[in-house]
This record gives sequence, C-alpha cells and structure tokens, in this order.
Amino acid sequence: MTTRGRCLCGKTRWEYHGEATWACYCHCDDCRRNCAAPVVAWLGVPVTNFTWLGQAPKTFESSKGVRRHFCAACGSPMGFEADHYSGGMHLYAASLEEPKDFEPTFHVNYGSKLPWLQINDDLPKYEGTLLESPEDPKGYK
Repeated sequence: MTTRGRCLCGKTRWEYHGEATWACYCHCDDCRRNCAAPVVAWLGVPVTNFTWLGQAPKTFESSKGVRRHFCAACGSPMGFEADHYSGGMHLYAASLEEPKDFEPTFHVNYGSKLPWLQINDDLPKYEGTLLESPEDPKGYK
C-alpha cells in the first residue's frame, strides 16, 4: 500500500509504503506554534519506507536534534524527525492526500492542552510524551 501527501501548493510531496506505525494528536507548544493550531494530528512511519517527492523540503532545526520539514515555496509544515525518535518520520495528518482517512488512536502532551480546547473523545491521553511513559502504543517510540 502506498500513501501520499503534499503541501498547499503541491511542489513538495511525500509518499510511504506500508502501514503507519501510529497516529495521534499532539498538544505540545512547539507543535502548536509550528502550525498555528490548537492541536496537531500526526502519523508516524519508518523513515526506510518514506520518500520525499517533487521539490525537496527546507528544514528548520527547532531544537537540538529536532528537524522540522516544510515546503520552501508555500511554507506548509510537512514532517518532523528527531534524534530521540530515531528511524521514524512524523507526518502531518492534514498533509495526507486523503486526510479524512486519518484515524488517531491517542493524545500526547495532553498536560499542555490549551484550557479552552474541548476534547470529547475516549482516546488514551498521555500527560507528556510517550518517551516519558512506560506505555508505547504501536511503535510510537
């Protein structure tokens, strides 16, 4: 199975083969500020199954060992890699060609959730990152 995504202008695209290893919402300040959104939806894939297509993204090192990828033409956030998540590519669910097919299974950094955002789902909610938790939903670490 091949899944594809793209930026707003379509110049930077991506694809991966196989299944996503996890799908979640993140409430951390960095993700919110990077997207100017109250919460960010992510999916993770092994970097070995992932390819950039079209114009290569620009990369911004938002903190030591953390790289955020975005379209150089339109500025759309596209992906995230971090040394502490070695071997994984985090992709913004909204960049999927078919974002309606996205099915999140948990929340991370729920302790940072904005107080005015109402969440009414029954998904597991982790106060911090899963690196800080003994639980690891479907390969998130």
